[in-house]
Amino acid sequence: MKTPSLLWSTAAVALLGLTACSGDDEVTPECGEPLYAGGATDEAWRTLVDAQNKAQDSSRAVTIVSPEAHQTYLSTDAAPLWQWTSPLRASLQRPGRTGPSPVARPRDTGRSVLAWLGNQVLPTAEAHLPPYTGDLYWVKVQVPGRQCPVELLTSELQWQLDDGSWRTLRDAAGQALSVQVLSAYLVQNRITEGPYTLAAPVSFGVAGVR
Repeated sequence: MKTPSLLWSTAAVALLGLTACSGDDEVTPECGEPLYAGGATDEAWRTLVDAQNKAQDSSRAVTIVSPEAHQTYLSTDAAPLWQWTSPLRASLQRPGRTGPSPVARPRDTGRSVLAWLGNQVLPTAEAHLPPYTGDLYWVKVQVPGRQCPVELLTSELQWQLDDGSWRTLRDAAGQALSVQVLSAYLVQNRITEGPYTLAAPVSFGVAGVR
């Protein structure tokens, strides 16, 4: 009789073999998933990942209200609320729109390779959300010296920075930071308008207090 550890090893080897032979595996970007808020879903995010390298189009990009260009926050300030307006929100009566999104609740769902592999061997009950319809905003904050940006995908026109994201920006006090927003309108997880990006990121900074 095979021991549990041997069964696990056999299953893992088999899965690795299948992964090597399959061309349909999902590829997760190196930085993993962003935070999510409102009605944003990981399936909708993957749609934007696939489209983000298309030719840049700023014709219907968002207008960032805050942070203002070259604005400087103090490291002792409370986490700021960032807001923007968007042409994609102008018409709410579109076929298939899901209606107002819930209040923003950022969540981090990044998974390690081992967690993914374990889920293939012993699947967990994951509830798949329905295909998303509506406008989406992928906010990316570039921090010098940091490989991955601070990111949020949201269906809202604002981001009340969470404590973790704000801490990362405060730790970069004195450096030049910038925020870029990619926006698109999706119907059943398919892009029908966009994606759009700002012609240039908005620069801002955080000043330390002595």
